[in-house]
Amino acid sequence: MKSNRKTIVILGSGFAALSLVKNIKLDYYQVSIVSPRNHFLFTPLLPSTTVGTIEFRSIIEPIRTSRVDIRYYQAECVSISEEKNRIQCRTVQDREIFELAYDYLVIAVGAVNNTFGIPGVSENALFLKELQDARSIRGRIIGNFERASAPNLPDAERNRLLHFVVVGGGPTGVEFAAELNDFIREDLVKWYPALIPETRITLLEATDQILSAFDSRLAEYAMRLFQRQSIDVRPNTPVKEVRLDRIILHDGTSLRCGLVVWSTGIGPTELIRSLTYGKNRASRLLTDEYLRVDGKENIYAAGDCATPAEVSYPATAQVAQQQGKYLARHFNRVARQKSVSHFRYHDLGMLAYVGGRRALADLPNVKGHGFATFLFWRSAYLTRLVSMKNKILVLFDWIKASVFGRDISSF
Repeated sequence: MKSNRKTIVILGSGFAALSLVKNIKLDYYQVSIVSPRNHFLFTPLLPSTTVGTIEFRSIIEPIRTSRVDIRYYQAECVSISEEKNRIQCRTVQDREIFELAYDYLVIAVGAVNNTFGIPGVSENALFLKELQDARSIRGRIIGNFERASAPNLPDAERNRLLHFVVVGGGPTGVEFAAELNDFIREDLVKWYPALIPETRITLLEATDQILSAFDSRLAEYAMRLFQRQSIDVRPNTPVKEVRLDRIILHDGTSLRCGLVVWSTGIGPTELIRSLTYGKNRASRLLTDEYLRVDGKENIYAAGDCATPAEVSYPATAQVAQQQGKYLARHFNRVARQKSVSHFRYHDLGMLAYVGGRRALADLPNVKGHGFATFLFWRSAYLTRLVSMKNKILVLFDWIKASVFGRDISSF
């Protein structure tokens, strides 16, 4: 059987790609993965790593160890030749070009941060999408407090360093603001007590409500909670420009700050922009009900970079994970020459941490918030981590942070 296996090439190492790899029957297929990132990242817990509630390596899993008998190439796909059933790739380390042949191609390259063309964002803001982003944010937070504690520093400069601005009121922006506020009020207050009264967090949202995808009552609860926690939430406040030491709003207001975290949405990767297949207004690849791209029989797309043409699914981890599992079942049935059904998305609801050991749960049959929801939030994410190693590490990180506090080392 293995000598006659067909080749599936998967582009990407996110939820869709890993779910496919975990569930595909390798007796039927030789699986090759091409991705510039050699690990899977559990992004729902990424905001927790920015302040040390969870350590960086606790939420990643190397792609090479996800299954025995798969091939991995640390590279990015630069072009697809569907006539030859081959892709052209470029290695990350030395930028060398090579080609791979495929019988089936799955495009699951995810998306990149969307700056909406606003000047200064790429140069002066920090994003929160990859592990290195979280590491940069964590270093900047500690660095700003250390600089602000220096003697003879002008008051204006100290106030700037201790002003943290989050742009984007979606789940990632809200959870980062919540984690940062916890870090300041529970840990940094012990080691920088004189600086805490001057510390500010501002959350900017261009629309009229944060967490717009959540039930309005839950979003309003989050707003009230942030107000009690002294987080300055400003809806209807679009950004005009981001400079090195300040952020300029559309009304001309200037906010001097020491850190800008940009979390306003996603856009297409360079590969997706280069492809001529059908796309929607958000530049996501359009697929049929079997997740095939543009009528192609052997090219599929899943995750944040794609959506079925008939119904637009949100770019979330649960959609990507379900699509990956579906594609594995699809390919397994094709190999056994059995009929295949189309993809059906089952909405499991949304969760968000809002600080102070409180969370939101917007589920199909339950709308909850508070401490009990926080416990549910933690248990739900703990069970969804991909390996036993990750589950143990995250559980011990939570216990360690609760008992000993979050680490404030800068390295």
